[in-house]
Amino acid sequence: MLYEINYLDIEENAEYESIISKAIRECFKIENLDSSNLYVNIVLTTPEHIREYNKQYRNIDKETDVLSFPMFEKEELQERKQSEIQDVLGDMVISIPRIKEQAIEYENTFERELSYMVVHSFYHLLGYDHMEEKDKKQMREKEENVLNKLGIKRGENLL
Repeated sequence: MLYEINYLDIEENAEYESIISKAIRECFKIENLDSSNLYVNIVLTTPEHIREYNKQYRNIDKETDVLSFPMFEKEELQERKQSEIQDVLGDMVISIPRIKEQAIEYENTFERELSYMVVHSFYHLLGYDHMEEKDKKQMREKEENVLNKLGIKRGENLL
């Protein structure tokens, strides 16, 4: 199992699950984690709930699109990759309504926006960040590589 999806005040949706599955599988494959015993816990929720998480865990009282909660430091991952015990790589909390809004705002498809959020969060779980310009460049390259492998481009296939 590479991931588990949980719904918090949103209806289950096969389209969301299909998009997430493709993105997560490609991330694990590209990062050579597909044979590891690591998995990602994903919570799909509302802006209200993600705001609560943001306030509780980051002390920021506002809604956001995605939150990432890594379980390990970047240096610990090599050891965890080889563990025979199944372990959670980290948690992603994604605001589906916010993703829909951003898809329109950024002139992307919903698939592209949700895929991007999953990939972006995945790299946070691996310890990547975008606070410094050099780190941001490295993270963006990794994100774009995954999306390109999936054949997902910015602003394509809009209705």
